[in-house]
Amino acid sequence: MRLTTIKYQGKECVAVQTEDGMVTLESVGIYVADMNELVRRYDELQNVITEKMAGAKTLAKDEYSVLAPIPVPMQDVVCLGVNYHDHIKETVDVLDFTKKKDAVYFSKRVNRANDPDGNIPVYDFVDALDYEVELGVILKKDAFNVTVEEAADVILGYTIINDVSARNLQFKHQQWYRGKSLDGYTPMGPCIVTKDEIGDAHDLEICCYVNDEKRQESNTKYMITTVEEAISELSQGMTLKAGTIIATGTPGGVGMGMKPPVYLKSGDAIRCEIEGIGSLKNTVG
Repeated sequence: MRLTTIKYQGKECVAVQTEDGMVTLESVGIYVADMNELVRRYDELQNVITEKMAGAKTLAKDEYSVLAPIPVPMQDVVCLGVNYHDHIKETVDVLDFTKKKDAVYFSKRVNRANDPDGNIPVYDFVDALDYEVELGVILKKDAFNVTVEEAADVILGYTIINDVSARNLQFKHQQWYRGKSLDGYTPMGPCIVTKDEIGDAHDLEICCYVNDEKRQESNTKYMITTVEEAISELSQGMTLKAGTIIATGTPGGVGMGMKPPVYLKSGDAIRCEIEGIGSLKNTVG
């Protein structure tokens, strides 16, 4: 199932993208306040939604616009840093993680996720704006002290996240929080693809283009810490609530890793793609 949030008739609606087109849940008699509620109730509603999608009336493409699937996350997005070896290698001159043995975790404030076609804001105090295509994971159940084997049971599905980063702020403050958390710095979407449809989340092509130039190209099988390992480790002694979003790290090819670095500028178009999910297109400025 491909779950979306759209703007339709002036309000935000949860919808399902079917083979025939977009269907709002409200139009088939299913009422949820937002995607966060659907995430929490997904197991309860899954079969009902599937049944009601058959023959449901779809919207014309000019009747709606696609928003981030979870416009207002319940909590900060949990992120894995340097989770691909080629990204570690390309950034060794900035921060040396070549000898790291454990996962690197940080969080990203997201007051509101940026839309799949939204503009990434330009701030006059940011002079090193960078892109990072990442596989996002959404949890449908609370997770506490789960094993790696149990972790799959708490996953709802996957989306695309561009972990936009102000590198000058990221390294100025040592901690990465501020440089990753400015408003508009978390484009997400275009949908959540449920786990059953995505197949093997650790065998997906992942890439990023800037002005149609391919900058990042890899596969999620090259993650150092897997999705299930991260969920299990994070849940030891800390409850991951249903609705938690985890960004699983970016492969090599970011602007910071180029020699010399090549950062984003106003007017640049960034397209992040992950196999089986789609593409996330944003413009700077």
